[in-house]
Amino acid sequence: MKNVAVIGAGTMGNGIAHVFAQTGYQVNLIDLSQTSLDKGLATIAKNLDRQVAKEVLTEAQKNETLSRIKTFTSMEEGVKGVELVVEAATENIDLKLKIFADLDKLTSPEVILATNTSSISITKIASVTGRADKVIGMHFMNPVPVMKLVEIIRGYSTSDEVTNLIMDLSRKLGKVPVEVNDYPGFVANRILMPMINEAIYTLFEGVAGVEEIDTVMKLGMAHPMGPLQLADFIGLDVCLAILEVLHDGFGNPKYAPCPLLVNMVTAGKKGVKTGEGFYSWTHGTKDLIVADNFKK
Repeated sequence: MKNVAVIGAGTMGNGIAHVFAQTGYQVNLIDLSQTSLDKGLATIAKNLDRQVAKEVLTEAQKNETLSRIKTFTSMEEGVKGVELVVEAATENIDLKLKIFADLDKLTSPEVILATNTSSISITKIASVTGRADKVIGMHFMNPVPVMKLVEIIRGYSTSDEVTNLIMDLSRKLGKVPVEVNDYPGFVANRILMPMINEAIYTLFEGVAGVEEIDTVMKLGMAHPMGPLQLADFIGLDVCLAILEVLHDGFGNPKYAPCPLLVNMVTAGKKGVKTGEGFYSWTHGTKDLIVADNFKK
């Protein structure tokens, strides 16, 4: 396997393209928007510059990595000649089903189709293709160039051969793959999202403030960042979408999203991506400043 297509040039997509290209793969980065592609390439270049500054890479290796990435606004053109497609589009089931139905028509039958979904059923995604045995989850963690874990999720019909191949591929990328089965939220988000949701409920019910909740979890549980800060980084809309998948998939009220989270997303307060969530992110420093709505 030498040629890979990555669909989506956003935070996850450009990180996945970065890792594949740095490992020596030819990468076709696909997005409907040329602006998004340009922004994605700029992010990759910026992250490579950080690696050069830390002497993880040389300038020559940085340039070689960038030279391995080609951009496309046409999916049909972008998937020509690849052996693997990794979809990293928005966490929306209808969009993903359409992408995979299209990929099934546009790629030859032996091409493996992977999704970076963080919660949506691999089996359901595979059902719109004629190659359910070759559809698999590759759930990278953010930031992709830094985080070692990849959840490898096998759908109901994913073959042992494809699973083993993707596990080996992940190791070649310098990652630590963990094989899990296809149930809502898999492992990472099935455990993480209820914790984040409970932290939001703790704020909603007035038990403690934003800083107090995050401080307890950082100092008391040795978490590198508190759950509310982490939710801002993930995106409150993404947290809500995953909780809805868990709630719908299990039918268990313990996964019901906190009303405060629903209201914040409805109001457009989605965290870092919009400049405000539980914290304010527009002040240009690394200092954590609680958003006005949550100041005492």
